[in-house]
Amino acid sequence: MVSDLVRGDTPRVFVTVPTVALYGALNALLNLALAMRVTVLRRRERVSVGVGGSRPLELGVRIHANNAEYVPLALVLLLVAELSGGGSLWLHVLGGTLLLARVLHAVGMPLRAPNLPRALGTGLTWTVIGVNAVWLLFLRS
Repeated sequence: MVSDLVRGDTPRVFVTVPTVALYGALNALLNLALAMRVTVLRRRERVSVGVGGSRPLELGVRIHANNAEYVPLALVLLLVAELSGGGSLWLHVLGGTLLLARVLHAVGMPLRAPNLPRALGTGLTWTVIGVNAVWLLFLRS
C-alpha cells in the first residue's frame, strides 16, 4: 500500500459484503432455475415469443418475471444495509426470509388462488422490503 502512495497511485480499498453475496447468489440460482423452466415450457408449447395462448407458459413467465421484479430491489436494500454497518444477524434474517418468500411464491403460483404459499411468499417479500427500508432510515442517522 505504501508503494502505491509513493508512486502517486490512488490507494485501493476493497469492501466485502459476504452476507449479500450469499443471498444474491442463492436468489440468482433461483432466478436461473425459473428462467430455465420457462425455456422448457417454450419448447414444449412451441412458442418462442410471448405465450401463444398457453396457460402453463403464461404462468411460468409470470413466476419468473415476478421474481425478477422484486428480488433486485430487495438485494439492493440489503447491500446498502450491509455497507451501512447493518448487523449480520438481521441481514441473514432478511436475506433468508427473502429467499424463502420467493420459493413459496413460486410454489404457490400454480395452485388455485388464494393459497397459503403464494400469500406468504407475497407478504414476506413485501415485509422484507419494507422492514429493510425502515431499517435503512435508522442506519443512516
